[in-house]
Amino acid sequence: MRKILKYVGLTLLLLLLVGSVTLYIMSRPDVARFSTAELSGRVPVMASQRTETFPTINVPEATSWPAGQAPSAAEGLTVGRFAEGLDHPRTILVLPNGDVLTAESQSPPRKDGGVQGAVMKNLMGKAGAGRKPSANRITLLRDADGDGKAELKSTYISGLNSPYGMALVGDTLYVANTDALLAFPYVEGETKMSGKPVKIVDLPAKGTNRHWTKSLTAAPNGWLYIGVGADSNIGEAGMNREFRRASVLEVRPESKYIRTFAAGIRNPVGLAFYPGSEQLWTVVNERDMLGSDLVPDYLTDVDEGDFYGWPWYYWGGFIDPRVEPETEDRRQYVKRPAYGLGAHTAPLGFTFTEGLALGERWANGALIARHGSWNRDPVAGYDVVFVKFGANGKPLDALPITLLDRFLAADGKTTRGRPADVKVAKDGSALVADDTGGVIWRVAKAG
Repeated sequence: MRKILKYVGLTLLLLLLVGSVTLYIMSRPDVARFSTAELSGRVPVMASQRTETFPTINVPEATSWPAGQAPSAAEGLTVGRFAEGLDHPRTILVLPNGDVLTAESQSPPRKDGGVQGAVMKNLMGKAGAGRKPSANRITLLRDADGDGKAELKSTYISGLNSPYGMALVGDTLYVANTDALLAFPYVEGETKMSGKPVKIVDLPAKGTNRHWTKSLTAAPNGWLYIGVGADSNIGEAGMNREFRRASVLEVRPESKYIRTFAAGIRNPVGLAFYPGSEQLWTVVNERDMLGSDLVPDYLTDVDEGDFYGWPWYYWGGFIDPRVEPETEDRRQYVKRPAYGLGAHTAPLGFTFTEGLALGERWANGALIARHGSWNRDPVAGYDVVFVKFGANGKPLDALPITLLDRFLAADGKTTRGRPADVKVAKDGSALVADDTGGVIWRVAKAG
């Protein structure tokens, strides 16, 4: 009996040891083989797939900006604080009179419980999100004396539900809450919204609402386009939960008509029309857990009926082996993105540089706020970059140029802030929303 018990004990010990070693191997961070530059551009490297049972976790801890410190601007440019003391400013809208609106917003209460939900909550808290409830407001900032600093800060609209996208069409201000598109009567010069909202359409917000942001832009004809992210990484909870998600939606506000304009786009965040055209563009956060080098986030043009492959395919037709194949194979119809922005850089807000007065180097292109990775080793993003366009309205075959960086501390383990949006101010400067820093930065020509 003793021999049997000894044998069973040794067997259990061996199984425990093997299990521990296996768990350690499976949970080790996946280290990138390629640089962010190699994973960027019109033809980024497509690395080999390294499926992860546990995601690589590499989250720099969010701290605050020390007094007198700021991000680092490109040569010939200066950066200063346009506004500070804000509560998680996520998006910016510059009004025709030069006033600036910023949505102070965070995720609504998470509906994903269990171990996964707890882990995600902990990680996002470390990264500076969800430490307190969303402010749920839009704030108006005004620089009346033109000194590059907003001396007026006024609560413009309150009581919203994780607001994100904003667009002004004529005398109507549209605001995209996480669950609905609202219309407000806009009166130029008001520092507080006097009118009441009208709901135009409901927006997808059921399930975990994992990707809660609802970006918004207006077409030249006044129709609205809304970016809605997936409720999952690769549809693992079932595609029945992804109705009108991982899509760009089209809304015709006069009739309250809504439809899917383009699909298979895992998380389209920033949206904008190329100046002088009806061509819509977006920046997209791609899927996770295929390794630190996959899949490159991207900037791309979006046309009616486009299909970008999520969750079955990525980057024009690469198959994701983790996803059960579609009943109808649509691989041949998958559209290839126009321009890679590096893997896991998390591009959020972007704008075209029409009206930007920073010099010819920054003319005819897109400025993109890369919020930064949480699941790549080494970390990537945490900057604002410029992608040059050609006369044909497409990105050139060149790498992004850094406009603003050093949000990540020199030790690589902490951040002072994270860029979330970028817009062109009426005076030609660039305004950058730094959500965890609570600052709107202003980038201008030196001197």
